[in-house]
Amino acid sequence: MKYCRWILLSLILALLGCGGDQKSSDERAKEAQKAIQEGMQKEKQMYEGMQKGAEALEKKVEEKTK
Repeated sequence: MKYCRWILLSLILALLGCGGDQKSSDERAKEAQKAIQEGMQKEKQMYEGMQKGAEALEKKVEEKTK
């Protein structure tokens, strides 16, 4: 009987703990989504910068060949 109370108490605490995990899990998912979006924006900016650099390099090559 004594062990049943401890088992029951631990099960209740485990179930209560799971509810808190769900909330933090949702928060972690939102933070991960935000980080992914920020990473995509930085990658896009880097790609655009590389394109501009390539265009500038092409213009310099064209000017020198003329």
